[in-house]
Formats: sequence, structure tokens, C-alpha cells
Amino acid sequence: MMYNASQLQTKINEYIATLDYKRPPVGLYEPVEYTLALGGKRIRPVLMLMAYNMYKEEVEAILPSAVAIETYHNYTLLHDDLMDKADLRRGNPTVHKKWDENTAILSGDTMLVLAYKMMCQCDGKYLKAVMDIFNETALEIGEGQQFDMEFETRNNVTEKEYLEMIRLKTSVLLAASLQIGAVQAGASDEDARNLYDFGLQLGLAFQLQDDYLDVYGDPVVFGKRVGGDILCNKKTYMLINAFQLADEAQRAELERWIAAEDYNPEEKVSAVTALYDAIGIKELCHRKIESYFHAAEACLDKVTVDNGRKQVLRNFALSLMGRKV
Repeated sequence: MMYNASQLQTKINEYIATLDYKRPPVGLYEPVEYTLALGGKRIRPVLMLMAYNMYKEEVEAILPSAVAIETYHNYTLLHDDLMDKADLRRGNPTVHKKWDENTAILSGDTMLVLAYKMMCQCDGKYLKAVMDIFNETALEIGEGQQFDMEFETRNNVTEKEYLEMIRLKTSVLLAASLQIGAVQAGASDEDARNLYDFGLQLGLAFQLQDDYLDVYGDPVVFGKRVGGDILCNKKTYMLINAFQLADEAQRAELERWIAAEDYNPEEKVSAVTALYDAIGIKELCHRKIESYFHAAEACLDKVTVDNGRKQVLRNFALSLMGRKV
């Protein structure tokens, strides 16, 4: 049986609901349970199960690994929220706001250990391969977060540096999820690598689209107010290229808005967006998104299973990019 995303999300949520975090001390485990219960699309575990399901049907066999990747992802979000001093996550108070900063640190660390504990439940014959992928990915994500932090205080971040940062911070976990699913299904090394590369390219397209939608998206569809990246002067693909491609007058205007401390938020968003339009950033970003998405499709095409067995994953990728299936 080939499962769709909704069916796999249900399996993942039902498995998470069975996890017992009622052990003492309550103050350590309650935030873990709270964080995992906030939901979300479960993109990474769904990708893992889809990769596995291309070769085998009994996806329940790797639910511990799938929930391990989701637990790890939520651990990174918990600590990201603390570092960013964010008040909300998925419309609910973040752990450091609901409890306190020390709780966020310790409960986050506990989630990391729980993720490793669950990942180690995979079939012994795949354990080393799985853990090698997981360990390398965890290191890369930390590297990506550090780059992101350093970029906050730099005004000379290049497009190449930014793309490498989002590869590390976002793409590698999508890619690893797919590769781990394929490995545990007994896929060939070549197939597992092509699925990894598919996830890598899809992740880059997905993150660039997030940058794009923050400026040009419909707030109702996007799910949050547009212009947030502009207001906090975030070094995105769009801002970096705007500085690179602007003429002298446009660059001066961008620099004025970046340096401004007292401004009307709507006016700043409108002015910077108008500069992006004039410089051609909207079209540039759209072309880059398309190039990564087409590269992802090419990687999936190389996977040596029937096209029918790849269709669920292809459809899910299209849905993530907001495209019609």
C-alpha cells in the first residue's frame, strides 16, 4: 500500500501520542510533551516514511526513526526560539515564555537525547549507516545556525554564503530524512543518495520560496504578516542580491532603510519592496526557486523505482511548494 501525506501524518501523530513522558521530574518532561503536541505538518518524518514506502509497505517498522527526526527538529526549534527571543511558536507560547529560559535549555537537551534514543531503535543491520547520516546532519545544522547568527552582524554576506547557510540549516535535515528512510528500506546506495540530493534541492527551493513569500506572499495563504524579514533587516537571498545589483541611488536608499531606527513599519516594507521591484529581485528569486525545484525533480527521476511509486513523494513536494498536484 502506498500512503499519502495525510495518512502518514496520522500515523506519526498517533505514535507521538503513545510516548510516555510521565516520568519525574515533571518540570523536565512536560515541556517536551508540550512541544511535540504543538503539531505542524510533520514534513521531515513524512518524507522519511515516503522514502521507505517507495520500497516497502510496513511503514510502522520505522516510526521510531521518523519520530526521532521530528523530535530532533523540534529540539532545534525550541533552542532557536530561545536564541531569537521568540514569544510564539505555531500560535502558542514558546517554552522559554511558558516556563523559563533554563527550562528551555534543559528540556531541549533532553529532546536531543530522546531523539538519539529513538533513532537507535532501528534495525541493527542499518544502525551504523543511519547514525552516520544522523550525526553528520546534526553537526551541519549546528554549523548552519552559527553562520546564521554571524550573518546578523555582517553587512557583506554573499549569495554563496547565504545559500550554504540555508543548505546547512534547513535542507540537510529534509535530505537526511529521505536518505534514512531509503537506507532502512534496503534501497541501493545510489537510490539513497539520489533521494538525499532530491531533499537537498527541494529544501533550498523551499527556503528561498519562504524568503520570496515573506515579501510577495498573500498573508492569508502565507500564514503570517508579510515583510517580517524586511523589518528586521534579515540577510535573505533577496536583500543580499538587492545590494549587489542596485545602482548607487538604490543602494543608498536601501542603506538608509537598513540603518533607520525610527520608521513606520508599513512604509519601510513598501519602500524596500518597491526597490526590489525596480532592481528585478522578484524575478531573480523566482528563477532561482525554479532552478532548485527542477534540480530536485531531476534527482527524483534518477531513483530506480517505478514512476507510480514515486508519485506520492512527487505530489508531496509539489504541495510543499504550493503547486497543484
